[in-house]
Amino acid sequence: MSVQRFGVSLQKELLEDLDNLVVKRSFPNRSQAIAFLIEKYKVERGWEEDAVVTGAILLVYDHHKRDVVDQSIHIQHEYQPLILALQHIHVTHDACLETIAVKGRASEIRELADKLIGMKGVEYGDLMMSKVVV
Repeated sequence: MSVQRFGVSLQKELLEDLDNLVVKRSFPNRSQAIAFLIEKYKVERGWEEDAVVTGAILLVYDHHKRDVVDQSIHIQHEYQPLILALQHIHVTHDACLETIAVKGRASEIRELADKLIGMKGVEYGDLMMSKVVV
């Protein structure tokens, strides 16, 4: 992929925000920060447009809570075509962390994530958006 150079004019405050992003994310330069922001925009747009995307669902729950594991398995079987991989980690004696790698239409992944995160016994859940699949 070839690199194209262009000039950018920004308000002083926006340039300071960009420089703060460069430092915070340890980018080597402003160009890398701008490329990151554009890619992030493309990912968010793909999710808004219901494109085929990838992502991860994160769940933290107490596996001693009644039926949480069985409910999770049942929901995952309903959405099996979306699930690429699952990792189950015992964080403590009671707490489990699950990460579920997913690929499919953004709306279906959101639906799956909402069902899993909304289960009784889930203490924390989140959906991480990743790249649009091309």
